[in-house]
Amino acid sequence: MAEQFVLVIGGIIGGLLLVLLIGVSCCLWRRLCATFTYEELPETPATATTTASSSQEDRLCQLHAKTQQSRPLGVPFVVPPSLQGQDWVPLQRRDWFQALQDPCSTPELLPHTSSNFGDACVVGTINPELYKFPEDKSETDFPDGCLGRLWFSVEYQQEAERLLVSLIKARQLQVPSETCSPLVKLHLLPDERRFLQSKTKRKTSNPQFDEHFIFQVSSKSITQRVLRFSVYHVDRQRKHQLLGQVLFPLKNETLEGDCRRIIWRDLEAESLEPPSEFGDLQFCLSYNDYLSRLTVVVLRAKGLQLQEHRGVVSVFVKVSLMNHNKYVKCKKTSAVLGSVNPVYNETFSFKADAAELDTASLSLLVLQSVEGDKSHPLGRVVLGPYMYSRGRELEHWEEMLGKPKELVKRWHALCRPAEP
Repeated sequence: MAEQFVLVIGGIIGGLLLVLLIGVSCCLWRRLCATFTYEELPETPATATTTASSSQEDRLCQLHAKTQQSRPLGVPFVVPPSLQGQDWVPLQRRDWFQALQDPCSTPELLPHTSSNFGDACVVGTINPELYKFPEDKSETDFPDGCLGRLWFSVEYQQEAERLLVSLIKARQLQVPSETCSPLVKLHLLPDERRFLQSKTKRKTSNPQFDEHFIFQVSSKSITQRVLRFSVYHVDRQRKHQLLGQVLFPLKNETLEGDCRRIIWRDLEAESLEPPSEFGDLQFCLSYNDYLSRLTVVVLRAKGLQLQEHRGVVSVFVKVSLMNHNKYVKCKKTSAVLGSVNPVYNETFSFKADAAELDTASLSLLVLQSVEGDKSHPLGRVVLGPYMYSRGRELEHWEEMLGKPKELVKRWHALCRPAEP
């Protein structure tokens, strides 16, 4: 009997809870519907086209007035200070209605809008200037004294250990005679004996080669190699006259990626002067007085006198900025394996105020390193003001100061270094 009584009481309580839940759900549903309801404008029958347009215009004006009335009183509308000095022409009611009806209207509908600003802000138009490729000026902009320009591409296949070189074209080759018959020899330095050669193009100073070459080189030594393009003119006696050369170091950044990139370089004249006793070093100097930055670009060396060793020999350059014979900062190039004519093309920057240049000097020391042994100096160049340097070194330093933000390139003979 007691169990039946408990069941009856439980049923009554459950029924009351169900009724209460239904009531609460209905209240919430009504509030939700009231939130999303909107007030429709009353429709009036139109007897004519003019009457319909005027009634629609009146409804839009009423809606605009309601919107202005619903603006919070604490947030007034203020004209920006940059636009307060302009002469604002109020729109008539019909002009405002037309502007609302036509979202793609032209700026002529707005009397106070300038034509230039309207042209730039028209919605839905495409500016063709944004989709134009940058103009290629590599075949038109040639500096004064340019010996010619060469286009090529380089790609390295890691798995096959093959270097693919595509010789594309050359432009504006400078030849002493009227006719030009160019050809190109490709060396993979430091190997001077083996080379690949292109076909000879007859009677043209703008040859189109489109030839492909393959060098077999291991992945361990590829970053130590330098690709040299030597452009020759073949005369009637079949003698080769050098017109210029391009040296392209195979660094990691130039071999990254699988895409084929086209590269162009200007030809450089080969130095006809014999190397000095300890060799020569070529580098560029530049000083930016605004940033107080001294830039040194170590290009290459030639005629180095390497000492014989059984181990692996490499050559690098140590660049040091000094002040009153005290080292301020030192930087080193990457080491090039066993070459008497190494190519670097590496850039270094030093922080140096203009007031410090009167007592500062720059030292470039060429060193030979051997595995398991100390580095051995091969030659040195010191540049700076009159208290540190003379001759070509002093001229290079003064030319750098006289041409700010411009790279000044020169060859310098290495002198006997002091033993460390």
